Amino acid sequence: MAENNVPLRDFDEESETDSETELLIRRDVPSVNKNNSSHRGRRRKSSTGYSGVDADAGIGAGSFLGNLFGGNTFGSAAGQIRYRNERSRERAKNSNGSYSSISKLAQLTHTSAGVAGAGTGAVGGSGSGGSNGITTAESAAAAAAAAASGDLGNGGTHSTVVDPENGSSTVFYQHNRRKSKSRSIGNVCKLCLCSCWRKWFRPRELRARTVNLGRVNTEKFPPNEIRNQKYNFITFLPLVLFEQFRFFLNLYFLLMALSQFIPDIRIGYPYTYWGPLGFVLMVTICREAVDDLRRHQRDHEVNSQKYKRLSATNGSGYEMVPSSKLKVGDIIIVEKNERVPSDLILLRTSDRSGSVFVRTDQLDGETDWKPRLAVPYTQKLSRDSELHSIDASFYVEKPQNDIHSFIATFCMADGSEDTGLSVENTLWANTVVAAGTATGIVIYTGCETRSVMNNSQPRSKVGLLDMEINGLTKVLFCAVLGLSLVMMMLKGFGGPWYRYMFRFVLLFSYIIPISLRVNLDMGKAFYSWQMQNDSNIQGTVVRSTTIPEELGRISYVLTDKTGTLTQNEMVFKKIHLGIVSHDADTFHHIGQMIQKLSGNILQQQQGSVSSSSSGGESNKPIMFAGNRMRRPEGWREWEAVRALALCHNVTPVSDDEDNRSVSTSSTVTGGNNSPTKSVINIEAPGSTDTEHQYQAASPDEIALVKWTEQVGLTLIARDLNTMTLQVKTPSDDNDILLHYQILQLFPFTSESKRMGIIVRESKTGQITFYLKGADVVMSSIVQYNDWLSEESGNMAREGLRTLVVAKKVLTEEQYSDFETRYNAARLSITDRVAKVAAVTESLERELELLCLTGVEDRLQENVRPTLELLRNAGVRVWMLTGDKLETACCIAKSSQLIGRNQGLHVLRSVKTRTDAHQELNSFRRKQGHALVISGESLEVCLQYYRPEFLELATASPAVVCCRCSPTQKAQVVALIQKHTGKRTCAVGDGGNDVSMIQQADAGVGIEGREGRQASLAGDFSIPQFSHIAKLLLIHGRRSYKRSAALSQFVIHRGLIITTLQAVFSAVFYLSSVALYQGFLMVGYSTLYTMFPVFSLVLDQDITSETAVTYPELYKDLSKGRSLSYKTFFIWVLISIYQGGVIMYGALILFVDEFIHIVAISFSALIMTELIMVALTVRTWHRLMVLAELFSLALYLISLAVLHEYFDWEFIWSYDFLWKVSLITLVSCLPLYIIKFLRKKCSPPSYLKLS
Repeated sequence: MAENNVPLRDFDEESETDSETELLIRRDVPSVNKNNSSHRGRRRKSSTGYSGVDADAGIGAGSFLGNLFGGNTFGSAAGQIRYRNERSRERAKNSNGSYSSISKLAQLTHTSAGVAGAGTGAVGGSGSGGSNGITTAESAAAAAAAAASGDLGNGGTHSTVVDPENGSSTVFYQHNRRKSKSRSIGNVCKLCLCSCWRKWFRPRELRARTVNLGRVNTEKFPPNEIRNQKYNFITFLPLVLFEQFRFFLNLYFLLMALSQFIPDIRIGYPYTYWGPLGFVLMVTICREAVDDLRRHQRDHEVNSQKYKRLSATNGSGYEMVPSSKLKVGDIIIVEKNERVPSDLILLRTSDRSGSVFVRTDQLDGETDWKPRLAVPYTQKLSRDSELHSIDASFYVEKPQNDIHSFIATFCMADGSEDTGLSVENTLWANTVVAAGTATGIVIYTGCETRSVMNNSQPRSKVGLLDMEINGLTKVLFCAVLGLSLVMMMLKGFGGPWYRYMFRFVLLFSYIIPISLRVNLDMGKAFYSWQMQNDSNIQGTVVRSTTIPEELGRISYVLTDKTGTLTQNEMVFKKIHLGIVSHDADTFHHIGQMIQKLSGNILQQQQGSVSSSSSGGESNKPIMFAGNRMRRPEGWREWEAVRALALCHNVTPVSDDEDNRSVSTSSTVTGGNNSPTKSVINIEAPGSTDTEHQYQAASPDEIALVKWTEQVGLTLIARDLNTMTLQVKTPSDDNDILLHYQILQLFPFTSESKRMGIIVRESKTGQITFYLKGADVVMSSIVQYNDWLSEESGNMAREGLRTLVVAKKVLTEEQYSDFETRYNAARLSITDRVAKVAAVTESLERELELLCLTGVEDRLQENVRPTLELLRNAGVRVWMLTGDKLETACCIAKSSQLIGRNQGLHVLRSVKTRTDAHQELNSFRRKQGHALVISGESLEVCLQYYRPEFLELATASPAVVCCRCSPTQKAQVVALIQKHTGKRTCAVGDGGNDVSMIQQADAGVGIEGREGRQASLAGDFSIPQFSHIAKLLLIHGRRSYKRSAALSQFVIHRGLIITTLQAVFSAVFYLSSVALYQGFLMVGYSTLYTMFPVFSLVLDQDITSETAVTYPELYKDLSKGRSLSYKTFFIWVLISIYQGGVIMYGALILFVDEFIHIVAISFSALIMTELIMVALTVRTWHRLMVLAELFSLALYLISLAVLHEYFDWEFIWSYDFLWKVSLITLVSCLPLYIIKFLRKKCSPPSYLKLS
């Protein structure tokens, strides 16, 4: 790199007054002269402190100078910009003559900007002195290369100097001074704009971080705030105006209003244009401001929730801070049933084992409770305050949206061994601590939390009706231009024709009514008010008042399962014992049998104790273990109930112990199941009533254990190694306690679909292996029977979740042999999982079948009839859930999402393109079947066969997607929208549903016990799922029908007055003069017709009862026939006919003055509009009648008051009355006759029902 640091050379020819900027490019050439090596290695600093630019940094492939001079043209060149004063000082420093001697040896070549050519020019030489000379041709070649690089064509010049001592060449390039200054200003502006763009608009770079424990973290991270707002203080007005002027209607009237500032084309008064436009914008701005202010208030409630933050300075050890003030590195305490405010690493729990259960249904939709483990080192500390005294840190991965994985390292400053952390050591934001207390350190906040990264940003939703009206306004604009062009063609293009042309455009601009936006926005506000005040759907809140009509066009409803369709409450419904079946009506018989058997149980316990005290060997006084024919009545019930009370992973926790978390015995399962707790009352011998809570990973197990308590066998205690049951006796004072030792526990997994336990009864020594699982796997494990398959099918058809329970009594020798093999398999280095499974399966042979249980996941109220209504209305319902496939299928059947006569096709797990192809072909052959698919299989199908899969899925009567992540839910909604073009509605109640709700055309959040996050993010909020039917079938229908009628009538109102103006201009020599001046034009669309037209929002074609009784009527709405090009052109023809009749009638019937034409035509126009409103109404409301009479009275008063526009004497004459009546009759009577005949010959579908 020595040759890259040759000192830069200046030019002797420069004058002191030269102030242009120079650019020096040096090209270094290797020399054989070794004496020059040290000289080449030196860099000379200028007086300003700038030194020669290193070649590698100056003309790199991606640098500015490299791009400027062609990059590779000068292989190892360096450039620098310096000013005149710097060069002058450089020359003064070297004025001792050495520089002049070098310049004599240099060969100078000046080339102008016009030199063309290419190449680098070889420079070389050997020896010393003159032998190192460089030919002029070589210098010229180098100069030509610089000229060819592209910057010499701007009037500048360049020169090349070759130094024979070191073999380097220097290129001097001179710009014009003014161009240099302008370029410098431009570069500064570009730099500022780029920096502002990077700061404000560039996505934040996500990176890994080190979070210090007990020390302040200086690095800045996003604030820990939940934000559902669309705007902030700065962006509110620009974004709202942008959204409004995206509509062609508003943009058109803005241009028309601006044109009134030009005197030559002004028509009438500017307020006739600016008034309506300003009113529309003001209404919209106020509505958006109110909506966003409500969102801000709801966000503020959540962000203000206070948490305990550990503080080393506070006397109490902690301080209460709102969640929005939490920062990365803060250590906070989360109590039982509190929402986790940010992503945490779990440091300590109130349980000595360091475990805690969390509910994640707001995050991933799974109903299962998840166990989380604290960092081992910090859990060993005696108290939370010691966390500030240790010197440690966490190195955590960069934020990402994967909620199922996490990588971090816990490091101690003393250099001890690091500890690896996984997702089991985390508490993600929006999860809830199920029991006990958790202490954690904040690692991600705000927009970097897993919860927020799985949500999409709120978007401004535009209804389909608004887009259709926007398209119609473009057609009307073309009509305005066409009509103006026809007028100009008839008038001729002489003189300032463009001025006349624009005046005609202004005259006909009322064909596009600005009042359309006002009426529609006010109508939407009224529809929203009606929804919120409907007594049949109390609790409904409309959070977005811009899209109520979307509810009337829904083709797909996508719903969550947990908390939306179900209450997440498991209820034990049925048990089948092989020869007898029991349900809720006969459960008390089982309790009575157990009480009768309690005497035998007590004798067995006492016999066991006496046998043990005598020192003799136990004769295994196992209850009912003898000949089956000698088993007493009730033995089947007892064995089944005892198996259900022992084979589970449930821990009872009383309220006085609730400061402790779940025992570690509950964490062995790996946390596969869910957030459920059941409160029971247990009466222990000699104790007072104590309220307990059952805690477990699965809600099914809670239901089973709660049922055993109901029939007299209660789980009262459990830890890692023991379990205690209480048997209820006829005399409450002598309840029996049964103690069991837990020898082995085999947790439930989605692969095995079963769980087992081996227990030893403490007093009898009996070892029993209990196993329960799905019928599909248990049928091959239990002994032969002839009833299991049939009964499990019957329960499944009832929508119950079935479990098969079996047992096997083991001898001491059998268990010892199994334990030896099992422990050896667990210590295996290779294929450990397979070997453990093989040993376990060796035990699962010829088990005795005890019972089949049926548990119901209780549905929300009226879910079944609601889904049936939606299905009959032509709405396809998809269920998107994060829960397991088996659970999703059960709920789909029990809720009748899948009809009784419909088949069910479960798309098996696919991982390759071939698998996806085979499964889709298999599903294609099953017409009319509902589809069940997992999230992983969905990803593969969409990757390889997206169009084919969507075609099959959208044609299916119902689809169930299980194991869906929040992002996948939103993707499914977007794919349906894109593939079908239909309107979608998403319904959910959890934080994991927010993305889906925001993506859908109409998002509905359910506000329940799982939180308010979905409710706050939704466009509509309802208290329960059953309200969705009335929201769509009644309010959605009315909103769409009313808005369609209102918009078409407002367009008709503009078309008819434009027709009058066109006829008037055509008759009166094609003059561009307004027919109605000033107040008449403003009053026509406001005072005289506004109230009757707006009263159409009260109209309804059918009653609420009819809409719910006949949901098939909803199918027609999705076709969009209420507002289409067909109905639009029908109204255009009506407007042209009525406008022509009114104008020509007035011209024919008037006698004396022009003002009579205005009076006759305008009066006939007002009367026609009032009559047309009456003809449009299908169900009269008293306010409609009042609006008609009020508008008529206002116009009659105007006739008497506005002498400037009306002749008072002519108004009171008989001629005026009969002429107006005749014109109005001719314009309206034919339309009434046509409507009457059509109603009789081709009535609409809703009239056929009546």
